[in-house]
Amino acid sequence: QVQLVESGGGLVQAGGSLRLTCAASGRDFYAMGWFRQAPGKEREFVAAISWGGVNTYYADSVKGRFTISRDNAKNTVYLQMSSLNPEDTAVYYCAARLGSSAYSDSTEYHHWGQGTQVTVSS
Repeated sequence: QVQLVESGGGLVQAGGSLRLTCAASGRDFYAMGWFRQAPGKEREFVAAISWGGVNTYYADSVKGRFTISRDNAKNTVYLQMSSLNPEDTAVYYCAARLGSSAYSDSTEYHHWGQGTQVTVSS
């Protein structure tokens, strides 16, 4: 059973940057994803990365602004967020799925962190 702990959220002004971190315990053979949920909205896909880090996927809304990466030696996944805008305000969740392939479908992920709040002020 893998446990995921997110950190790095906070309050930032529009145009600013944040880096989210997801620390995973247990086995490291997991593809990882980041999702977010804004108030009154459904959870949505943000980014995903395969176990080896070769393949990455992004939602159109964050492409070119966010970068997902991982360090398997540290069992850690990162989400570097730049050019943030108020529409990026949400709780950001880290997710893991057993296997090497990453997906944008949240139902493919079996393990979830508790989330970290990101608030972007205008």
